[in-house]
Amino acid sequence: MPWCVTHGIGHNSGTDPAGYRGRLHQWRRARRAVMGNVMPVEVVRLRVRRAAALGLDYGTYASVRAATGRDIVALLFSSNALGMIRRAELEAVRAAKLSDVAASRGVLVHAPLAAETPDPLDWAAPAPRFTDSWGAMRRHLRAVLADRKLPSDAVLMIGDTAFEREWCAAARAAGYVPAARYFG
Repeated sequence: MPWCVTHGIGHNSGTDPAGYRGRLHQWRRARRAVMGNVMPVEVVRLRVRRAAALGLDYGTYASVRAATGRDIVALLFSSNALGMIRRAELEAVRAAKLSDVAASRGVLVHAPLAAETPDPLDWAAPAPRFTDSWGAMRRHLRAVLADRKLPSDAVLMIGDTAFEREWCAAARAAGYVPAARYFG
């Protein structure tokens, strides 16, 4: 039997045939040894600019990035967060802020409003119903993201109610930000 198939105790490849986890561990350890816990100034500057381009404060952006290990590629709003309570139009102040966002922008529209895409957003979809079970809500949200080829852990949700906060966990999204914090 070839030597690469049989791994001894303590071998970093473990059950991973490609040895990815072992290499990742060694890379992280070597990086910490060289750089310590200090992030280069250029990286911090890039991330501050990226946070501003998303319309986020740096603290929120950095915490989401640290938790997921990914950049935010999309913002997903609830229609409540956008002030679309009785009509499918955005409030002018909120629309102005969203027109400058450098990411995919979507909205989950609560019934009875139609899931039409208001300016300046990129797409719209129906929101999960209040009567949906957890499993149905999860399937619905994951299908919405999959249809747009968005990785769920790179999508930040912005909502206005406790019900909408649950969407984050159901979709396994990057995080949740209250609308008052995002637009405030």
